[in-house]
Parts: sequence; C-alpha cells; structure tokens
Amino acid sequence: MAIPAKRLLLAGLAASLLLSLASRAGDVAGSRDHPMVSRYADSEIIAYEEQAFDEYDLIVDKVTHYGGRAKNREATQSLEGKLTLISYKVPAQRTTLEVLRNYETAVKEAGFEILFACKNEECGGRNFNHAVVPYTAYFGDAYSDQRYLVARLGRTEGDVYVAVYATRGTVDGGGTYNVYTRVEVIELAPMQERMVTIDAKAMAEGLAAEGHMAIYNIYFDTAKAELKPESQPSLAEIARLLQAQPELKLLVVGHTDNVGELDYNEDLSRRRAEAVVQALTTEYGIAGVRLAATGVGMYAPVATNRTEQGRSLNRRVELVER
Repeated sequence: MAIPAKRLLLAGLAASLLLSLASRAGDVAGSRDHPMVSRYADSEIIAYEEQAFDEYDLIVDKVTHYGGRAKNREATQSLEGKLTLISYKVPAQRTTLEVLRNYETAVKEAGFEILFACKNEECGGRNFNHAVVPYTAYFGDAYSDQRYLVARLGRTEGDVYVAVYATRGTVDGGGTYNVYTRVEVIELAPMQERMVTIDAKAMAEGLAAEGHMAIYNIYFDTAKAELKPESQPSLAEIARLLQAQPELKLLVVGHTDNVGELDYNEDLSRRRAEAVVQALTTEYGIAGVRLAATGVGMYAPVATNRTEQGRSLNRRVELVER
C-alpha cells in the first residue's frame, strides 16, 4: 500500500507541527525527522547526525570505483551548508521500490527536480553500497536490492538537496531481512558567522602588495543592489582607509557568480559597486572624484562556480588602486 506523498514531505505550518512532536519510541535519543522530509510511515530512526554548517560530497552519479566517496570524486558534487543525515528501519513487509517511489512522489510534488536515480547494478553495485553509507550491519553489503535518488529544490535563500537510499539488509547482521533507508538533506546557506571584517590596515597592506583587495563583508539580497545594514562595518573600514590616505583613489569593482545571464550579472555588479560608492560619499564624506564604480559580472572568478563555496567567493566587491 502506497503512503500518500503529503505524509512524507512537510512544509510551512506542517513543519512546525512536526518539530513539536516527541521522538517516537523506537528512535535513537536526540533524533527527529527533518522538517522538510519526513519518514516513511511507522519507520524508526536508527542513526542521526546534524551539523549546522559543514561540507559534504553528495553522490549524484553511478559509483564505479571501490573505496567510498573519496575514490569517486567524478560521481559526487561538493556542497556546503546545513547537513542532516538520518537512517531509518522501515516496517516489515515493505520493499525498496515502494519506499523509494513514495519519496520520489513526495519530492516531485514539493517542486524538487530529480537529478539522478538508479537501482541495483545501475548504481554501481557493491561499490555504490560502500560509498553511499558508512559500513554498518544494516546497510553493509546490501546491494542486490538497492535504490537511490537525488533531488534539488531551488530557493533564493539557498538550494536544498535531498538524497534517499533504500536497501534490503539484514537485521543486526543476522539472517532476517528488512528495508532500511538513509535520508540526506543539505541546505545550502552561508555560515552564520560571516567572514571576518578586513580592517583599514589590512586593506592598505593588500593594496600596496597586490594593487587590489577583495571585500566579502558587503552584503546584498539576491538579485538586488541595495546595501544591507550588516555592510556598515566594512564600509566604515574603507572610509578609514581613504581618510588615512588622502591621495588614494580607488576603483570599486563589483563581481558576481555565474548564476543568471551574462549581461544581467554585469549590470547587477555595476549597480552594486555604485551603491558602495554612493554610501561612501554620502554617509562617510569621501569625495566622489576619488572613487569610480564599475562591474564585471562573472568575468573574473577567483574560484569554481560549480560549488556554493566557490560561488560565494566569486560574489564580492574589489578595491583596485588607480
């Protein structure tokens, strides 16, 4: 019997209701369902891990080499953000197909895009089984009946990736078989503790040594050019730099990642640079003739745009000595 997708995927008020529920009797201490992806009905949590911010190599393709994720980099995507890993024991008499189909239906209805799905040898057989879950009595060497999917939901505050692995393994390594699932949720987002503000002295040293200085503590909402209040400490340090060196003139250059069209990003980066110049002249009294704003969009990356970490490094404002 299929379980309705709405019982698996929760959002909004339903999520807050889930968080208020006590752990189920068979769950490991301190564990809970993820507020976006719940459990297959009547399953029990047997392992749980949560990290507020960490890196994770998500499997997004067939695993061809033995040795875990480290030996299969071409089959993984490196992500950074909030990480939740949950393993469940599914009720008896369920199949891997039934469990995974329920999750698949649920994530699709919630707007997720399926990036990769496989079963049995299509996934990579034993190589996949040993890569997707650290070896345990429940999951280890249980690859003759295994299924997997990865899905992504695009959000302005950071994409969400969900991976679900279902396999038929033994109970505590014995002769009794049961279906087990592992749910991985990675919520892409910047660290709560943002990059340390570079002070005027460090800016001066960087400009003297390199002729330019990247500033990462100037913040804008996605696709907008209005400075956020938390940008003020960095703006104040730029002003201190200019006040300490009256002859210094700067180009303020905006940079973006590669998300979006080329022309749009170039225009957005220019408008963001102009917002910085506007703030320095109107709020800190810096003469406008000492500053010039321009934007180069995605033309000058300092890191790969294939990962969220790389994209966050490419989204920056640079000071260039004129």
